[in-house]
Amino acid sequence: MSVATTYLVSGMTCSHCVMSVTEELTALGSVESVAVDLDAGGTSSVTVASDGPLDDDVVRAAVEEAGYALVDA
Repeated sequence: MSVATTYLVSGMTCSHCVMSVTEELTALGSVESVAVDLDAGGTSSVTVASDGPLDDDVVRAAVEEAGYALVDA
């Protein structure tokens, strides 16, 4: 069962930022794909497809490892 979850991420400004976040999130074991709708300098939407629900703390740690911040909904 594939689950798609959208997160809000702040601090991304360019395609390199997108690559960094995508790389960190795809390294999580159950992640199948990552799609980023970049809002340069604003809050970007990051949709993660995984084979089950993801722990928000794990996602937050991956985004922070890339150098950005998860925005609480």
